[in-house]
Amino acid sequence: MASDARIAKLLADIEFCHSAMLPGERLPLFAGPDRFGYVRPALAERLRALAPDIEISSAGVRMPRALLPRLNELAAALGIPTRAEDFDVRATPEGEVLGVLDRGALPSFGVIGVGVHLNGLVSRPEGPHLWVAKRAANKKLDPGKLDHLVAGGVPAGHTPFAALLKEAGEEAGLAADQARQAREVARFRYDMDRPEGLRRDLIHAYDLELPETFIPRPMDGEVEAFALWPLRQVKDALLDSDMFKFNVVLVLADLLLRRGLFAPDEAALLKTALYR
Repeated sequence: MASDARIAKLLADIEFCHSAMLPGERLPLFAGPDRFGYVRPALAERLRALAPDIEISSAGVRMPRALLPRLNELAAALGIPTRAEDFDVRATPEGEVLGVLDRGALPSFGVIGVGVHLNGLVSRPEGPHLWVAKRAANKKLDPGKLDHLVAGGVPAGHTPFAALLKEAGEEAGLAADQARQAREVARFRYDMDRPEGLRRDLIHAYDLELPETFIPRPMDGEVEAFALWPLRQVKDALLDSDMFKFNVVLVLADLLLRRGLFAPDEAALLKTALYR
């Protein structure tokens, strides 16, 4: 694939993460003055059937704040598949916690989801390498896709860094004292239409330098295998294939930019698309 076409492909993958236009066909979802999500009109009507004090107008869907503790109950009554993991509900990523909602219901309600991704890096004489994970074939979302050494959501009541430490041990057998050396390098916000609904995500990206002696171990069944790739191989896979999970593309593009693996003209295009 020619160089220009390869960069165009990566730019399209980045733009794909910003595919949702808001509100678009959805209605803003409010609790009191706080807009915390977006729902499709048909779902709004079903919500009102469950809770008649919900108001629907062209300006949006308004529920009393007293309904916030019942979000999981409403999701279950609507038959939305759940994942037995609550996330904090906020109007903005840094705002106050309004309630909790099961992770599986976030896309249906258009609620912000916060996640963490870790670049597990190894310095070798021949150049920098990155640990790459292959997602298990039985994962509900993006089975078999390539992922980071550590990646996951931030559960209710956790800070992003606390979630990173938790996921590091659960997913890769990474000791807490090692994981604590990770440093945050970037954040990415995107609004994306996906088969499961509207993804309004914030990703906290971290770098961690690991010794050559560290070998990750699949611990919780979410990862099928790990492999240590030269960064050049990571770049080629990113430019020439769809092997990586959709949001991993953002974090890896940032990593490769920071490591100077793109020509100046390519880097300028990618920075404009990535850092918005």
